[in-house]
Amino acid sequence: MRIEGIMRALADPTRLRIMRLLQTMELAVGELAQVLGQSQPRVSRHVAILTESGLAERRREGSWVFLRSTCGTEGEPLAAAAARLLATAEIEDAGFALQCEADRQQLADIRASREAGAASWFADHAEEWDGLRGLHSPDGQVEQALADALGEKPLGRLLDIGTGTGRMAELFAAKADHIVALDKSLEMLRVARAKLQNLPADRVELVQGDFSALPFASQTFDTVLLHQVLHFAAEPSRALAEAARVVRPGGRIAIVDFAAHSRDELRERFAHARLGFSDIDLADALSSAGFEPKAPTALSGGPLVVKIWLGIRAEKPVHSSNRKIASR
Repeated sequence: MRIEGIMRALADPTRLRIMRLLQTMELAVGELAQVLGQSQPRVSRHVAILTESGLAERRREGSWVFLRSTCGTEGEPLAAAAARLLATAEIEDAGFALQCEADRQQLADIRASREAGAASWFADHAEEWDGLRGLHSPDGQVEQALADALGEKPLGRLLDIGTGTGRMAELFAAKADHIVALDKSLEMLRVARAKLQNLPADRVELVQGDFSALPFASQTFDTVLLHQVLHFAAEPSRALAEAARVVRPGGRIAIVDFAAHSRDELRERFAHARLGFSDIDLADALSSAGFEPKAPTALSGGPLVVKIWLGIRAEKPVHSSNRKIASR
């Protein structure tokens, strides 16, 4: 990141407005165009300049391109300094402050549109979700048990793999320094975006990706969470190995999923690749991936038993039988 590029990128009133908006929330290019009252091609040109300078980054989700600020507390010092400059400018420059406030008021329409899309999705899928929920412990009970299992220790940088609706990211936001909510489904990311859009922009980001090939550098996170997602993995051991790769030594993994069961109809009705997991198989897979397994927690309350498995990332990989999780 170079100071010349930063100063050139900020030498335009529209780009100044964009940067202040992005410090409020992540936005699609089309959403930015709506707030700014400019054409999407014109906004795209401004976006290109900001990303080339390193002040912002683009992330493609299907046909949508989302933009987020890189000027958080964990970012480059020059980018963080630029963010402080813009915040000061809004305090000292009355005209700029009025424009920024007017722009932020426009975000209410963006949020409302996202929430309406999420509500529509839930309405279309309510019967499916209710059918699965009726088979296991109430969500509130599971969430409390997971919070108890993780304890009071801060979560640091948290990766929520298969974030779905974003509920886990929302639940643990206060205990994490930064949350990355990952999902393969564009539909689910849009639902999650609606749920998480009121969290501070520099504390949460949404990423499209697959749990078998995580788009992150090694040893990036302190905590990894897989909540009701591992049963979708054709190769759970591979997903756990990828989770281990991105967790720092001493970091934790938490898996919430079903104990082994025989309800084969879930394969067709809900696309489950695995009919739950046994403690032995999952402990072996965690050990092979480099985690030290902890005693699991079981929650009854329906035909399906929900379990919580925890593991601590070892300083060096812990080798066991390397046996893959048995197919069920």
